[in-house]
Amino acid sequence: MVVSNRWILPDGVVDVLPAQAQLLEAIRGRMLKLFDSWGYDLVIPPMLEFTDSLHSAAGEDLELLTFRTVDPLSGKTMGVRPDITPQIARIDAHSLRREGPARLCYAGTVLHTRARDVLSSRTPISVGLELFGETSISADIEVVRLFLKSLAINNIQNICLDLGHVDICRGLLSAANLGDEKEAVFFDLLRRKALREVGQWVSENVSDEKLSEWLLLLPNLTGGIEILDLARQRLQGAPKEVIDGLDQLVAVASAISDAGARLYFDLGESPGYGYHTGLVFAAYISGYGKALGNGGRYDHIGEVYGRSRPATGFAFDLDSLMNVSTEDSYKNPGICFSEGHDAGFLEEVDRLRTKGERVIQVLSAETFDLTEINCDRELVMENGQFSIKKLS
Repeated sequence: MVVSNRWILPDGVVDVLPAQAQLLEAIRGRMLKLFDSWGYDLVIPPMLEFTDSLHSAAGEDLELLTFRTVDPLSGKTMGVRPDITPQIARIDAHSLRREGPARLCYAGTVLHTRARDVLSSRTPISVGLELFGETSISADIEVVRLFLKSLAINNIQNICLDLGHVDICRGLLSAANLGDEKEAVFFDLLRRKALREVGQWVSENVSDEKLSEWLLLLPNLTGGIEILDLARQRLQGAPKEVIDGLDQLVAVASAISDAGARLYFDLGESPGYGYHTGLVFAAYISGYGKALGNGGRYDHIGEVYGRSRPATGFAFDLDSLMNVSTEDSYKNPGICFSEGHDAGFLEEVDRLRTKGERVIQVLSAETFDLTEINCDRELVMENGQFSIKKLS
């Protein structure tokens, strides 16, 4: 590689420069502080693990996203984490082993072999939380409310919250007794909203007339809160888990009606990574082509670690939150001062820094644009008194 090309980064990999880094850290800090105030304990899992641990609680999607290497100590295959949720499930199952509910949160970089979409990085920073050990709808409501609060504290407004329930689709497919492989095909068709292909698949695989009617109805059960009443009418007689799923959506919608988000229901919502088991949700805003964050329930995620516990949670991509933020990248311009001062002057500098001011020493007598170091004031000594003067 010639010297002129040594600065080039791989596709989907970018530097985070000072202005963006400050904004990312501000968002991350606010969210972790919020999680702590709700009782969620911070954990920091490792960047890489053995692949049989990383993938055992996940689906094929994550396996395809994982960078692999060989551990020189054990000879076993290791992977760089593409998602943090399976790691948190492992921590709950083995490292903590709490008997009651466990509230855990995290913030860290994940690595993907390819970007998920044109708006995504291959090195996204993931911030989220998990609540283990509680099956009640109250746990789902807590997590959804905290999900919306996370957006509110970062002044992200006009949210559309997309809600669905995996058991509605899964309950109908289970009644058809088709097997995992065929179910996976149908889930994929639903995810892509391939209506013609859904119709063809149902006609080829489902003989029961009522089940066929219900499955064909699923892609069209989308809209506002009124869609839940329509679904109750059209799905009368459906399996119990389908009705239970509808009841849970009604309960969640009622509990978050004051949260300020517009609610949109997609009753044909299919699980993302293959480990969702109940409520699923995602947040969108107009003009941005991907979800800001998503979450849901995944009650069997810890089973592969020897301890199956109910679980619900969510995760945000910090890059997405930064991209839609209206917050100034640099919120607090600093104070500069020239070099060559005595100990008393430097004590004043330390005092200002202790108060939270950003104070920067100008090391060169040469003039340069102080906006490069984001300073709008100067600390000077005038007539034996310290003074902070506004820079023109």
